[in-house]
Amino acid sequence: MLTLRPAVPTDAALILEYIRELAEFEREPGAAVATEADIARHAFSEHPLVKVTMAEWDGRPAGFALWFLNFSTWEGKPGIYLEDLFVRPAFRRNGIGKALLKHLAALAVEEGWTRFVWQVLDWNTPAIEFYEAHGARIMRSWLTCRVEGDAIRRLAEMAD
Repeated sequence: MLTLRPAVPTDAALILEYIRELAEFEREPGAAVATEADIARHAFSEHPLVKVTMAEWDGRPAGFALWFLNFSTWEGKPGIYLEDLFVRPAFRRNGIGKALLKHLAALAVEEGWTRFVWQVLDWNTPAIEFYEAHGARIMRSWLTCRVEGDAIRRLAEMAD
């Protein structure tokens, strides 16, 4: 039986496990450098930057969704940005991913938020098909821009 619940501070280590398992699946295990302290600080502080929904199957840890609010300037309303959705392989095909998506969509509807957005790797065909089957529109005309590492430092230090 599936249970969804908000994460609590004692979940920080498990959340980090999920993140590392997801990074392994996405073929970037070395890129997941977050620490348990990072998760605790950003998810469970007085002013958290992220929220986490935990999924349990028959009381066992099965997966999670880590998300935060974004804002549409055109619509003048917040929306959800889903940073990570992960279900452990042993628990897949039980409707857990769908339940997490449905839970977040229902929260957005309840709160009057306008969008529910996430990214998917272009090679992850099963995920793309899953998302499309659940109403997601793949926005191929939008490209992600990212500045990080030395590039973010150089940008910050650029002369006017």
